[in-house]
Amino acid sequence: MPTLNWIGKEQIINHHNDVPFRVLERKYTFGEIRNEKLGIRNVDDCGDQISNSTFQISNSKIIHGDNLEALKALLPEYEGRIKCIYIDPPYNTGNSPDKGGWVYYDNVDSPKLRKWFGQVVGKELDDLSRHDKWLCMMYPRLMLLKKLLSDDGAMFISIDDNEQGNLLNICQSIFGVSNVEQYIWCLQDKSESSFVKTAGLTVRKEHEYIIACFKGNVKFKKYEGKRDFADNIKDNPDNDPRGPWFSGNISRNGIKTTTGSKYYTITNPAGESFSRNWTLTKEEYEEALKDNRIYFAKNGAGVPRLKIFPQSNSELIQSSLFTDVHTSITGKNELKEIFGESPFPFPKPTTLIVRLMQLITDPDSIILDSFAGSGTTAHAVLNLNKADGGNRKFILVEMEDYAETITAERVKRVIDGYGDTEGTGGSFDFYELGEPVFDADGNLNENIGTEKIREYIWFSEIRNEKLGIRNVDDCDSQISNSSFQISNSQYFLGKYLGTAYYFYYEKDQITTLDKAFLNTITQRAEQYVIYADNCLLSAEFMQANHIIFKKIPRDVKKL
Repeated sequence: MPTLNWIGKEQIINHHNDVPFRVLERKYTFGEIRNEKLGIRNVDDCGDQISNSTFQISNSKIIHGDNLEALKALLPEYEGRIKCIYIDPPYNTGNSPDKGGWVYYDNVDSPKLRKWFGQVVGKELDDLSRHDKWLCMMYPRLMLLKKLLSDDGAMFISIDDNEQGNLLNICQSIFGVSNVEQYIWCLQDKSESSFVKTAGLTVRKEHEYIIACFKGNVKFKKYEGKRDFADNIKDNPDNDPRGPWFSGNISRNGIKTTTGSKYYTITNPAGESFSRNWTLTKEEYEEALKDNRIYFAKNGAGVPRLKIFPQSNSELIQSSLFTDVHTSITGKNELKEIFGESPFPFPKPTTLIVRLMQLITDPDSIILDSFAGSGTTAHAVLNLNKADGGNRKFILVEMEDYAETITAERVKRVIDGYGDTEGTGGSFDFYELGEPVFDADGNLNENIGTEKIREYIWFSEIRNEKLGIRNVDDCDSQISNSSFQISNSQYFLGKYLGTAYYFYYEKDQITTLDKAFLNTITQRAEQYVIYADNCLLSAEFMQANHIIFKKIPRDVKKL
């Protein structure tokens, strides 16, 4: 695979490792939180104590702040847990609020990003083209998104021709060529398409791209729902009494073998013959032909196409072509119904994101959007939950100031209902990015408070176990709607899978792990992980008693 180079790549290639961990400061909770033991799953021993701290139970989140730092802040709790990521990053068209009609920068020239470029890229900033800047902005964010993505999950990225080639290349370099696919989303309304003139040829651009990235062999689910056609699509050229339809390709020219049940000859009404591999067996083709589900051009010429109706569950649902999930005109209309006008010029329709979620998510999956914009992803999650009774959670990140007035406000109105649209129900926590967990010298930042430090230690220790318990009504653990509330030693973090974790920390004094401290421990466990400033226990004693000492701050993980 060719390697893509750009100015600033050397400074940015490992920058995701240097992004500071910041705490998330919860400002408020909106909506009704159902008593469903949120965020807790897969604990074999229901008698395990979880924590005496006020660690937040996983709820849907909207985070206002730089999305690079917000993604890093999510790692301790969510690494490897996000089943579906959808992002709609800037297309780099050059439009901005300065040019009117736009509430966001569809490029990399926002004041916040310019400041970031100056800090990270340095003096080379003046030499960067807009494509160099875009790549510098995207690369570290994609690296952190990969860490958050689950092994069986998928990340979908909307993009157009401005950066499609560059995005495809860096996604392949990060995930591997075989783990990246590309889909086409059709802009079916002609008024939405743009005209591009290249070398004297004017072309109407009626599509965008969706690049999908995976960590490994991921299977999409068969879409079993009704296909949602755009309101303005009336595609029925042969006046089929079953109503509008679109055609799907059944030709598999890329398959070179000339044997098997799917290799045969088809002769069209015009007398042309085609011998090749098809997506249907000969029996399936003849059945479809008899059922008037095979279509040729009006003159009977050309390769046959399969007619697909809105109610059909087609084998072609995993096609690379998305033609039936509405357009940004629908997205605009959704925003107009909520706000009275559309604050965004080309919002994605909720039906597009619902379709993507239907391909990969389970009813309790977590969906992340780190370029939240108007909040379409949260709207789609809430709609899908209402439709199928699911309990999916969303995490949105928006760095611009409209995170509260547009992004969060839209989600509030969707939850409560707007106009003639019934509310979906649900809830979310609204966060701002807080101070870093570590100071400039690599020590724990005591300004964030002991509880935030304890929370970071806990999640960093058990993150690979995908913290959480589900269906624990018979457990001794007492879980409130907003936090874990289990009392024990003030230094006890929790017990998980047989290991008890202690963080022996005092802001204004040195702590020492010795036998006197051990005498204060009442929690029985197979193994003990104990953080402290010093340790006076011998290696032999700790080994015999299954104790692991971790020095503060040296052994605190920096993910």
